[in-house]
Amino acid sequence: MRRLALVALVGCRSAAAPAPTPAAGPLSTAPQLLVGVVDDWTATRATLQLFRRDGASWRAETQPWPAVIGKTGAAWGAGLHGTGAPAGRSGPVKREGDGKAPAGAFVLRASYGYAAAPPAGTQLAYTPVDDAWKCVDDPGSPHYDQILDQRSVAPDWTSAEDMRRPDELYRWVVDVGHNPARTPKAGSCIFIHLWSGPDSSTVGCTAMAEPHLTRLLAALAPSAVYVLLPRAEYAALAATWSLPVVAPSGP
Repeated sequence: MRRLALVALVGCRSAAAPAPTPAAGPLSTAPQLLVGVVDDWTATRATLQLFRRDGASWRAETQPWPAVIGKTGAAWGAGLHGTGAPAGRSGPVKREGDGKAPAGAFVLRASYGYAAAPPAGTQLAYTPVDDAWKCVDDPGSPHYDQILDQRSVAPDWTSAEDMRRPDELYRWVVDVGHNPARTPKAGSCIFIHLWSGPDSSTVGCTAMAEPHLTRLLAALAPSAVYVLLPRAEYAALAATWSLPVVAPSGP
């Protein structure tokens, strides 16, 4: 599966303007937000949109675009929001091999690809990969949920994702910071990558057309956060997490 200066024109005023209310919840320090919304827990199609922090609120950087997620929908993952459902919320919980994309808030950590260099403008750390690069999805391995060059370690796993796939769906990849503690069986190798079409799905990642992904790579800031939620959960958490307003319906 890498910035705008605000210029304030100060006029005469009798009192200082009140300080903006800081962002709340797991997004409090996020400079940029990639939002993904699905219709419900079983939906496989998502609408994505990129936002940048503008004081205490969010400013849209793009128009919405279509994406697809896990073949069995979504489930609460482990990320900036904690592990599983946030307080007061319910829903399925992500497990290894369930075919669900993790829902919640996640740092976007790094990027990978087949080319020697990433798309122009990419700020996320980028690593070119060849056939020796793997993402370990064997919960019994000490390298579980690690992306690595198997030439640099003694392989101790029974299962791993090829980071250079023959179908080229990993030609560009963004690593989603799901399960940062690498808890066995909590889910591994969650990426943003290329899709095979608008009617496709994934085994837990988020996928999209190549023009959208290359533009996203060129626009993402370091420490950008990805929020993926069913629409009802998005509405319920909007105030607590200081989420931006999104389109009223999916693609």
